[in-house]
Amino acid sequence: MEGFLNIRLKPWLRRLITRLIAIVPAVITVALYGQSGTAQLLIFSQVVLSLQLSFAVFPLVQFTSDRAKMGEFANPRWIKGLAWLAAGLIAG
Repeated sequence: MEGFLNIRLKPWLRRLITRLIAIVPAVITVALYGQSGTAQLLIFSQVVLSLQLSFAVFPLVQFTSDRAKMGEFANPRWIKGLAWLAAGLIAG
């Protein structure tokens, strides 16, 4: 996303930010709730990820099907149809 959004960060700063976003909630959960809390956090994270999947798949299909953006690499009609069908199944 860095190149797509024109956000420029030093590599060490980007790594630090992403690692902290990933680790801080896990450390807090382990400190407060122990091992059972980590299991609940894992289940909760998977539920959230499954709900977010549609928000990633629909723009991806739209982006890869756009001839203006992808040029000769854009999806042909039959792949576009299958991709929209898969996106609908994921959303359902």
